[in-house]
Amino acid sequence: MTRELTGRHVLAITLTAFGLIIGVNLVMAFNAIASFPGTETASSYIASQHFQADRDAQQALGWQVDLDQDATGLRLRITDAAGLGVAPRSLEMVLRRPTYRDSDMPARLEPLGPGLWHAALAPAPGNWNADLRAEAADGTAFRQRIQLHVGGRP
Repeated sequence: MTRELTGRHVLAITLTAFGLIIGVNLVMAFNAIASFPGTETASSYIASQHFQADRDAQQALGWQVDLDQDATGLRLRITDAAGLGVAPRSLEMVLRRPTYRDSDMPARLEPLGPGLWHAALAPAPGNWNADLRAEAADGTAFRQRIQLHVGGRP
């Protein structure tokens, strides 16, 4: 006992399929915007006013930053242009997911020696951004974002 496929059936199938696709897209778009609205700064115009001068001062420091993961956490190394360890006036680091702000993990950096720190963090597998903020002895601000991949293949 088979029923004939009519134009109304085809229309109902088509509308149902497109309705389902649009519904899923709306749910995914809402979840993407709710988890990360894309805002890096409240006002890009104000942030850009001193960008070049700040960048030039930071580059003049000649600091190189390396962030590695070991069995006990994260190891941060900051060296100057001569390869010597740097002793900044202040230093802080926050691990952030690139796509989800509620996963932020402030790192408690323990000094291990000149230019070397350790943070006892065990971030979940996946991609992370380490936002580093430091202040040189002369007051120059230093900011850098380091991409870190934890576990598996990048």
